[in-house]
Amino acid sequence: MVDLFENLDRFIDKNISFPQVLYYYSLCVPDILKLILPVGMLLASLFTISRFVNYSELTAMRSAGISIYRYLFPIMIFGLFVTFSAIYFNGWIVPKSNRLKFDFERKQLGRNKISDVTQNLFFQDRINRIIVINSYNNLTFTIDKATMLVFRTDTLQILSKRIDIDNMRWDSELKDWKAQRVILRSFDIETEKMQFYDSIYLSSLFNEDKVSLEPDKIYKKQLRPEEMVLSEFSEFITNFENAGQKVSKEKVDYYSIISFPFSNLITILFGVSIASNKRKAGAALHFGISIIVSFIYLGFVKISQVFGYNGDINPIITAWMANILFFSVSLLNFYRLNRN
Repeated sequence: MVDLFENLDRFIDKNISFPQVLYYYSLCVPDILKLILPVGMLLASLFTISRFVNYSELTAMRSAGISIYRYLFPIMIFGLFVTFSAIYFNGWIVPKSNRLKFDFERKQLGRNKISDVTQNLFFQDRINRIIVINSYNNLTFTIDKATMLVFRTDTLQILSKRIDIDNMRWDSELKDWKAQRVILRSFDIETEKMQFYDSIYLSSLFNEDKVSLEPDKIYKKQLRPEEMVLSEFSEFITNFENAGQKVSKEKVDYYSIISFPFSNLITILFGVSIASNKRKAGAALHFGISIIVSFIYLGFVKISQVFGYNGDINPIITAWMANILFFSVSLLNFYRLNRN
């Protein structure tokens, strides 16, 4: 609702119809579900187990010799199912909906536009080959000034070839780049060989080792991380890392996509450990506990991410820190509960 009022003037200025507004906000639903799912799991575990306690079902199970871990087992199995489903949902469904949402904003609202001309792009399409692009036109599929560096496969440090290209155009029929005014230099231990081409396709320069650089791949490199599915995000990080750029923030975000769904499992464990207490509590108290725990968890995640973004903490540790802390607290609660 807040976002609707913030964007209302833009919707009016751009003559966005009501069905289009509904479509836009329907694309926001997956991202919201991603955030509130752990809260829902915590609430569900609190209310479910508290009903067991209120109706003395938990006492009856203990009297029958059923341990606390036995009745926890099916709950945790369900939690695992939700967790692995959330990994797929957060890693593939949410990015696809975000891509549609950002595409709507770019085309209809004029926000977050991808420039028609993108400069200074770096790719590593082979372990020993780096492609540096000075300028790429997204509309005409043309490249202005490109350099390809090919290193020896045995050391990956000694340059064996350098190709300087004045401009290239994508041939959609042949699925290949047609290069103009090309200078190919081949380096041996003591000699250098230079060849000039007025016009040549890249596949002819590399024969069997074809360059895997298509316009679609260049376009995806310009997308925001929130728009990339997990596999694309991993490739995005690898390309930036190979180009020598700092990727601490991107790595933290990548590992957080994997670690955050496990908060569903941890919040279930946390909720069960609290609700299993013999003291009766009302729905209002359980709701309050859920809100407080959720705010503490998300707050801890955001604070730890700051250190991870700066490179002060390992990205994997940063992504899992909140889960490890809350998991430890949950186990401590269960230990105390089991002793009582």
